[in-house]
Amino acid sequence: MRRRATWRPSGNLAAPGPWPAGVQTRVADNRGVSQALEAFDDAAERIFGGLRRVSSGRLPALERLETGPWVGLGVAIVAWALIVVFSEPWGRLWGTGQDARCYWQAAQDAGRPYLHSDWNDPIAYVHSPAFLQLITPLTALPWQAFMAAWTENLIAAVRFLTGPRLLAAGLLFPFAAMEVAGGNVSLILAVAIVIGFRWPAAWAIVLLTKITPGIGLLWFAVRREWRSLAIALGATAVVVAVSFLLAPDQWRTWVEVVSRNAGKGGTWASVPVPLWIRLPAAIAVVVWGARTDRRWTVPVASMMALPALWYGGISMLLAVIPLLPPRRAAAINRPG
Repeated sequence: MRRRATWRPSGNLAAPGPWPAGVQTRVADNRGVSQALEAFDDAAERIFGGLRRVSSGRLPALERLETGPWVGLGVAIVAWALIVVFSEPWGRLWGTGQDARCYWQAAQDAGRPYLHSDWNDPIAYVHSPAFLQLITPLTALPWQAFMAAWTENLIAAVRFLTGPRLLAAGLLFPFAAMEVAGGNVSLILAVAIVIGFRWPAAWAIVLLTKITPGIGLLWFAVRREWRSLAIALGATAVVVAVSFLLAPDQWRTWVEVVSRNAGKGGTWASVPVPLWIRLPAAIAVVVWGARTDRRWTVPVASMMALPALWYGGISMLLAVIPLLPPRRAAAINRPG
């Protein structure tokens, strides 16, 4: 393996000799710095060498998880029915829709969607007013009808990400099963990220809900795809402007809610790694992916950058499937 050039002291300075005490101290310091730099260089070489070996090899054989499209459809129907049935009465043991209830309840609070907005409140709503306005046709439904429509959307999101032959595996993937049953928005964000490569305006959904997964936009910046970046940010700005005209007070409250909840972690149902540790790693992943043309790193980085990495949020990894190299994705998503 070719070694990176690492700074070392010059030969005369590093060689032993009758140097004065002050010079000897500086020589020792220089040697320490040189050794630290060399150790860092070796560690970085091993890490990125390992990443290169993993990325150049085959990902797990997803083809082994394929089933006939009718199997996936059957699993989807059974899952949908069970989730809808167990969503009522609300709050029962083994109930469903814990996260979906946050969206529905916020719309029922007569113009005060942030009445429950503490991060770990069971029915906290902390997304922007724009998202709630977007789903208004659904939140106008009774709770169980809303749950039926919302679950259908999430199952459709899994189908979009996995294709017909991996639909059963996708729905049975434990983290995705948790997410569909709970009704969180992470799978919608995964779809938006995939679509965002072709229609960057889709990133508005990411930025106006979880916010920090928008770190994936670094893909466009690193690759100097300025037009796509401008469309993503411009579309978000337009949505914000229109939404603000409709509900200016809610936007002012939302800014306060975001600042109040910033830095708070999740509960036992989340990965116990704080955002300040995950965010730099997410940046490194997306920058590396952009420089090496690996689109699948974007949903991985966005998942890592979730404000709290709830276990259901790991379902965003399903977005890797449609971003695999074209021949691999075509083989997985071939029709039944």
